[in-house]
Amino acid sequence: MGAPEPFTQTLDVGHWIQGRRHLGGGARTQTVWNPATGQAARQVHLAEVADVQAAVASAVAAQAEWGDTPPIRRARVLNQFLALLNRHRDTLAAMITAEHGKVFTDAQGEVTRGIDIVEFACGIPQLLKGDYSDQASTGIDNWTLRQPLGVVAGITPFNFPCMVPCWMFPVALACGNAFILKPSERDPSASILMAELLKEAGLPDGVFNVVQGDKVAVEALLTHPDVKAVSFVGSTPIAQFIYETGARHGKRVQALGGAKNHMVVMPDADLDQAVDALIGSAYGSAGERCMAISVAVLVGDVGDRIMPRLAERAKALKIKGGMALDAEMGPIVTREARDRIEACIGQGVEEGAQLVVDGRGLRVAGLENGFFTGGTLFDHVTPSMRIYREEIFGPVLACVRVPDFAAALQLVNEHEFGNGVALFTRDGGVAREFSRRVQVGMVGVNVPIPVPMAWQGFGGWKRSLFGDMNAYGEEGVRFYTRQKSVMQRWPDSIGKGAEFIMPTAR
Repeated sequence: MGAPEPFTQTLDVGHWIQGRRHLGGGARTQTVWNPATGQAARQVHLAEVADVQAAVASAVAAQAEWGDTPPIRRARVLNQFLALLNRHRDTLAAMITAEHGKVFTDAQGEVTRGIDIVEFACGIPQLLKGDYSDQASTGIDNWTLRQPLGVVAGITPFNFPCMVPCWMFPVALACGNAFILKPSERDPSASILMAELLKEAGLPDGVFNVVQGDKVAVEALLTHPDVKAVSFVGSTPIAQFIYETGARHGKRVQALGGAKNHMVVMPDADLDQAVDALIGSAYGSAGERCMAISVAVLVGDVGDRIMPRLAERAKALKIKGGMALDAEMGPIVTREARDRIEACIGQGVEEGAQLVVDGRGLRVAGLENGFFTGGTLFDHVTPSMRIYREEIFGPVLACVRVPDFAAALQLVNEHEFGNGVALFTRDGGVAREFSRRVQVGMVGVNVPIPVPMAWQGFGGWKRSLFGDMNAYGEEGVRFYTRQKSVMQRWPDSIGKGAEFIMPTAR
C-alpha cells in the first residue's frame, strides 16, 4: 500500500440544506485544527436558529414523498450510496485523520464499520414487514405495519465523525424519514462529503440535511415541533440533558452517554493475548473511544505478572502523525482536550495512584506544536479515586487489583457506567457466569472491544444510555418507526345492532 493522500483543503465548512452547501446566515465561526501540527486548518460556520429552521423546513417538505417511496426503491438509493462510500473510503479516512487525529488505518476501520450499517439498511424491505392475523375475530383480520416518524435528527460526537452518524441516518432514511445531522464542530468535513455522496446516489434534495454548530443548533433541534426524534452520542451529562429536554418537548430520544469500560483479567488468562488487548483497547485512537478499555481489573496474582509487560509496551508505543502508516497512536483532538487529560493524570498522582508510565509532555519530532500526549499507565488505583470514577477519554489505563472473581464482578457492577466490559479467561464456567451477571450492556469474552455488528445493535446500561432503544440494528428500525395496528372487516360479515361490550375473539 502506498502512502495515503492527506486531506489539506482549507475551504470553510458550512451546512448542507436542500441538496447544496450553505454558509448560513450567521457570522459565527470556529476554527478546525489539525491536531498533529497544532495549526488552524479551516473554519466551520456555526448555525443560528434560522439555519436550523431552514433545514427542518427543507426536511418537512421532502419527507412525505420520500416516506411514500416504496422501501425497495429507498434501498436502491442506499445501495448506490454504499458503492460510493466504498469508493471514497480512503478520502473519508484522510479527512478524519486530518481533523480528529486518529491514525489513518484506524480511520479506515471507522469508515468500514459505518459501511456495515449502510449494508444492513439496504435490507429494509425485510425489516419493515409487519404481522398479520387472519380471522382475529369473526370476520375480522388484524395486521400491523411500521411507518416513519417524519423528520428526525442526530447529534454526533467528534471521536467518530463517520461511523456514529452512520449508526443513525442510513436506518432512518431507509425507514422513510428525513434526517438532520448535527455533527461535531471539531471535525465537520466528513459530514458534508457524506451529504454529497447521498445526493450523487439519488437521494432527493431535502431528505438529508446537515447543520454545523454548537449548543444553539442543538437546542433549536430539541425544541422544534417538527423534529419527532433525536439520537445522540456523547458525554453522560449532555446525554441526560438531551434526553430530558427532548422528552419534555414530546420527542422520542435515544441518548448514549459516557463510559468507564473495565477489562477483567483472570489468573488463568493467556497473558500475551491480555497484554495485546489492553494496549490496543486503551491506547488505540488515543483512548478517545466510548468503548476504550480504561480500567484493567487484575485478579489475584495476575497483577504482578502483567504490569511489567504493560509498562514495557506502553513506553514503546509508536506515536506519530496519523498519516504515518506505522503509527499506533496519533494526537489528541484539541489542545484543550490534551491539557484536560494531562491534568487528570496529575490528579491521579495526587490521589496516591502509582504512576508507572507518564505520558505527559510528549513532543513528536517534526510535530512539536501538535496536541500529543503519551500512553499513561497507573497501578494500585482504588475505586475512590477520580481517575477510576470519571471518564478521562484519553490514553490513560488505570489498573485495579482485586483478590478474586467475586470482587471483580462487584467492582464492575457498582460503577455508574455500564457501556462495555471484557473478561479474559480460559474458564468457560467463569465466562458464562460473568456474562450473565455483569450489569453492562456489551460484553466481550476474550474480546476487548465488543462493539456489536450492524444487525445486533449498540447500547449500554445504567448511566451510559438514556432511552429504551439501542442504536442501529433492528432496535434502530423500531426507534425510527412507529407501529400501527389495523383491524378490518367488511359489510357482509357485520351483524346487526349496536354492540356495547368490549370486542372479544368470539
